[in-house]
Amino acid sequence: MLYHLFKYLDEAYDLPGSGMFQYISFRASAAVILSLLIVIIFGRKIIDFLRRKQIGEEIRDLGLEGQLQKRGTPTMGGVIILLAILIPTLLLGKLDNIYVQLLLVSTVWLGLIGGLDDYIKVFRHRKEGLKGRFKIVGQVGLGIIVGTTMWLSPEIVVREKTTQPVETIYLDENGEAVQSVQQTVLLNSESVKTTQTTIPFIKDNEFDYGWLTGGNETATWLLYVLVAIFVVTAVSNGANLTDGLDGLVTGVSVPIVAVLGVLAYLSGHIVYADYLNIMYIPQSGELVVFAAALAGALVGFLWYNSFPAQIFMGDTGSLSIGGVIAVFALCIRKELLLPLLCGVFLVESFSVMLQVSWFKYTKRKYGEGRRILLMSPVHHHYQKKGLFETKIVTRFWIISLLLAAITLVTLKIR
Repeated sequence: MLYHLFKYLDEAYDLPGSGMFQYISFRASAAVILSLLIVIIFGRKIIDFLRRKQIGEEIRDLGLEGQLQKRGTPTMGGVIILLAILIPTLLLGKLDNIYVQLLLVSTVWLGLIGGLDDYIKVFRHRKEGLKGRFKIVGQVGLGIIVGTTMWLSPEIVVREKTTQPVETIYLDENGEAVQSVQQTVLLNSESVKTTQTTIPFIKDNEFDYGWLTGGNETATWLLYVLVAIFVVTAVSNGANLTDGLDGLVTGVSVPIVAVLGVLAYLSGHIVYADYLNIMYIPQSGELVVFAAALAGALVGFLWYNSFPAQIFMGDTGSLSIGGVIAVFALCIRKELLLPLLCGVFLVESFSVMLQVSWFKYTKRKYGEGRRILLMSPVHHHYQKKGLFETKIVTRFWIISLLLAAITLVTLKIR
């Protein structure tokens, strides 16, 4: 809103200083500061309110050290994160930008699903919360919205790279003119609808889903919608499973969001996109403001969520964070980088799937279920081995930072 207001004031009245709101860097910086202040200032009031209403976490005794001490800790703290994302984005973002609109819808959509899950757990005292199939339906629905919007919206386009011959003439050692023709990769001057995406460690760094469908346009876009559904569901559930220790999913997500913000800025800047030989995605740079608000909200939430946690984000926060990361990556055509960038989420999810699958297989074969890990997800396995909670969380943060750095390096390693 402020962007549009100050743009009008700058054009109509040439108001001093109003032109700063036209710069993404200024609005992103303001978004970080504002989201941090929202969480830190209003977080305490929300925690006190949740305590008064006795909206606390019900803890099952799983034999983990320090677990029962967390009983009664306020939950549904994801509301704080959502407010700290939505308010700065609404104030500082370009609300007519299709990518910003997609991220706002995704945040609210998943926040409502997660909030309903937490409501059932806390107020209906049903520990399982919202049934899994209803969560999946909500995530699939969001995937369909995102995929079809990317398909049908005329505003969502990219500029592909094209190879053009460049002719140069130079003098040889005898002073004679010599003609040389070299193939140079340039950005196309026209924007096009495409299902191209970024793939790491490949020479051209790009992959088109049309290759899998033989070039059939309708089949290609239908495949893309299915990919969007899978990505949203997988990353959202991965973040949800990671949310098991104080500050774990919050701290792991910060480097992920920071990298996505950098990639959005580079992809939305025609000069940097050309220099790095990556797809130029018009208007995607505006997502930096959203990424800044999300990063600020996560860092601010750590103020209260770090060990010992004064509040838990609940599914209201974890489902939203994972889903928003997925949609963000889809918007900037970087979804194939997520297995690397979100490696912690991936390992946490696989640890649960492997544990459950092996237990069922051995129970069917031997009559008694056996386990690969002491407990899943994998962070609880390390707890069972005697590692302190803070050490596990800190090491997972370090791994997330390392994966974030490697993801950025993929821009040049081909």
